[in-house]
Formats: sequence, structure tokens, C-alpha cells
Amino acid sequence: MPEEKAAVLEYKGHPLRRKDNMIYFGSMSDKYIILLQVIDSKKVKDMDVATKVSVQLQLTDPDLKSRDRVVKKSEKESLYSAMDVASVWLDRALAQ
Repeated sequence: MPEEKAAVLEYKGHPLRRKDNMIYFGSMSDKYIILLQVIDSKKVKDMDVATKVSVQLQLTDPDLKSRDRVVKKSEKESLYSAMDVASVWLDRALAQ
């Protein structure tokens, strides 16, 4: 029986990976990736909702120090607006 792959979550054609409060948007095989970090959140009924999200466009070059990888950064007040900016930044960076 062939081995089934786990479904990969995608947004606007780029993969999403989550680890705790960090979301990686894009593929490590590309030149750039987006790192989204939920800095603050609040409880709405029984769910945590992000109220402050850091967005960073980063180079994926493993030879660079982590602070040298950051190309652009911003903070947004919701995960939706952070994903919106992240999508535009990543598409523009990969088109160059």
C-alpha cells in the first residue's frame, strides 16, 4: 500500500507551517520566506485571537545569521492583515 502524505496547508499557492506562535509562509527551497509571529492575543469566547502579529520577509540562505536574513519587517493588529501583507511581500520578492 503506498504511503499517504499529510495534507499541506496552503494560502495563495504558498505552503503554511505552524510551530507554537510562529507561522512560516512559503517554501524553504525558494529564496525568500515569511515568518509571522503572534506577539499578543486575547480570548474571544473560548478561542485565542491574535491582536499583535510580527511579519518578517526573510532570506532562506542558511549561511547568514538570523538577523542578517531579515529583509523587511512590520507589525499588524490581526492575523488577517498580517497574512495580507505577507502574501504581497512574498509574491513581489519571488518575482524579482
